[in-house]
Amino acid sequence: MQKSLTTFILAFVAGLLGAWAYQQLFSLDLSLAEHQSSNTELLSHQVNNFTESNAAPPSRTPANTPVSFVEASERSTESVVFIKNFSGTDYRRYSIFDYFFGPQGGSPQQVSTGSGVIFSEDGYIITNNHVVEDAETLEVIHHKKTYKAQLIGTDPNTDIAVLKIDAGGLPAIKKGSSRDLEIGEWVIAVGNPFNLTSTVTAGIVSAKERQINILGGDFPLESFIQTDAAINPGNSGGALVNIKGELVGINTAILSRTGTYTGYGFAVPVDIAAKIANDLINFGEVQKAIPGVGTEEITPEIAEKMGIESLDGVIVNHIIRNGAAEKAGMEIGDVIIGIDDTNIKGKGSFEEVLSYHYPGDQVTLHYLRDNQKKSADITLQNLHGGTGVIEKAFYSSGLLGAKLEAVNTVDKDRYEIDYGVKITALTRGYLSELGLGNGFILTEVNGEPAEDPDEIGTFLEEYSGRLVLEGITPRGRVFRQSYSVR
Repeated sequence: MQKSLTTFILAFVAGLLGAWAYQQLFSLDLSLAEHQSSNTELLSHQVNNFTESNAAPPSRTPANTPVSFVEASERSTESVVFIKNFSGTDYRRYSIFDYFFGPQGGSPQQVSTGSGVIFSEDGYIITNNHVVEDAETLEVIHHKKTYKAQLIGTDPNTDIAVLKIDAGGLPAIKKGSSRDLEIGEWVIAVGNPFNLTSTVTAGIVSAKERQINILGGDFPLESFIQTDAAINPGNSGGALVNIKGELVGINTAILSRTGTYTGYGFAVPVDIAAKIANDLINFGEVQKAIPGVGTEEITPEIAEKMGIESLDGVIVNHIIRNGAAEKAGMEIGDVIIGIDDTNIKGKGSFEEVLSYHYPGDQVTLHYLRDNQKKSADITLQNLHGGTGVIEKAFYSSGLLGAKLEAVNTVDKDRYEIDYGVKITALTRGYLSELGLGNGFILTEVNGEPAEDPDEIGTFLEEYSGRLVLEGITPRGRVFRQSYSVR
């Protein structure tokens, strides 16, 4: 009985204590709520006073506001197309019977795919050169409709190509500025990876003016935008856009040991791509402007050896004969640190700034000689040493299996020749059977100078008998060979 009474008393005391604690907590909650309400009223009052004072609201988005890519995705995906590259049978894989009776067991057709960006509403499309390379037929798919595409032109130096489809009123992408793009800025990669159409991935601009030494051509121009937005096979030729949905680059390459995305992708800046595309559309040829110098990056070793105080700029390692730089008095060893008002950090920025110009433009090169600042006003030249527009001129022959074009100023200087006809776009045909390769320069045919591509092409197509060819290989080796042709 006594034990029961003790238990009852303890329970009663515990209940009283619990009620007291509940009351205290309830009062605390009310105090906090009232305090918050008071602060809210104060904040509201401050906002009202702020508004009434007609002062401008803060321009920055609060740090906790999430970035949305919805609007940019909607604007850009409409302007990205799917490209199919159809290439035919490579007859070199088959026997001699296939030449007479056709490929036995059918003709397997190779199909590769990529992306492209609608450049203008009348059907011009920008993509990568490697997306359309070796194509026999090209198709563009947009909104589930398939178009036959015409190849307008290519530029291996920047890996840019332009296609044209017969359509109007297309949603041309809005172009931004890659020069104004900042490191750390959000970007979206839009394309068709692994045949998955209209795919978007997001990342930031990791770096600019990157050189990764992957491009071909005689004058490779690498000044890539580096991004960690996922770019995979099939994204090539697609759009890199900012958060406004404006085009800032053409997705081109990935840094990978597996062939798929593992961290970084690279895009051709839109300011370069647009200039190349306009040149191909208007002239059929890129209007490259050259200052008449060869350059290289400044490494710590070179800087120490030459006593250069900074690693910014590029070193002149070659002067082209009769070029603009030679006429201005520049020398090997000069360090170019600026073009007009733009500082030059390296070879990427040097080539990028020049890419915006046309032959005939006048620029001021700022450079160091023995660490003393100097300047030279020069007129940029075209690849033939003049200052006018160059229109694409070549002799194309299915029988020869190549295009023939006159050598440019740079090749003349490089190989110390005054003329020549260069073999380009080599495929299966007469010239490859003679053992000549891409980039081979014919200097003499049967003892006569090789100067005009049309004359040389027509002669080779029609000639039979003893044929003697002289020329220079891409590595600079002098070549002379005699053939008996029928």
